[in-house]
Amino acid sequence: MQEEDKLPFTDHLEELRTRLIRCFIAIAIGAAAAYAFKEVIFNLLTRPLIEVLPEGDAIIFTGLPEAFFTYLKVSLLAGLLLASPVIIFEIWMFIAPGLYKREKWVMGPAVLLSVLFFTGGALFGYYFVFPFGFKFFLGFASESLRALPTMKEYLSFASKLLMAFGLAFELPIFITILAVLGLVTPAFLRKNRKYAVVFFFIFGAILTPPDVVTQILLATPMILLYELSIFGAMAFGRRPLGATDDEDEEKDENQDAEPAVKSDGVAPKEDA
Repeated sequence: MQEEDKLPFTDHLEELRTRLIRCFIAIAIGAAAAYAFKEVIFNLLTRPLIEVLPEGDAIIFTGLPEAFFTYLKVSLLAGLLLASPVIIFEIWMFIAPGLYKREKWVMGPAVLLSVLFFTGGALFGYYFVFPFGFKFFLGFASESLRALPTMKEYLSFASKLLMAFGLAFELPIFITILAVLGLVTPAFLRKNRKYAVVFFFIFGAILTPPDVVTQILLATPMILLYELSIFGAMAFGRRPLGATDDEDEEKDENQDAEPAVKSDGVAPKEDA
């Protein structure tokens, strides 16, 4: 792009403001449409819990405006989901002019795949983790203890878990992009696998409620996705011409074993 074709900073801000307004309008329209089906959406969201609740039990609300504001939040989340194609399009149209041809080749498919992986993570949490987790939590009920989940608490709990699993499933996309840009290699990923496992459990403890079960249920698929990321880095990662994974690994080991060099460029002598 030539210098005279570049837009000034104020024009970029104006374009950003315009695209943000379009996104907010799309979210508002989606939320208004979703509010007409608020009961259906909330019933669908609470189905995993309803199916494991004891017969006769139900989700309750303890405050007079709680049901209204919960339905409002559900409609807003559904509107955000409905408006996601518009949001992704506006973001892409804003950043695409500043990307090189190779970066566009990477980011275009990555955006589409990230949506699919995020959806897959949320569905995994909804169909596999929710039934098992809710059944585990309700197992603490007894003759003297009874579970009375409220609408507000359930929506907060469920939305956080769905978001956590959606973000966790973005891991292969993120690592593959780093490999395409040449920032990581398959040898590096294999070498630091043990640190990644520790990070996944810490990540699960932060994003999930404070219990070991959901932490493990989030960390376990992330470990499997990390292994998938290594294959993605091997398939699409940038590497020197003719280099192999064994050569990359040997290079990393040689760098770790390379002796320290003094500031004058002379390596320190070994002790006799």
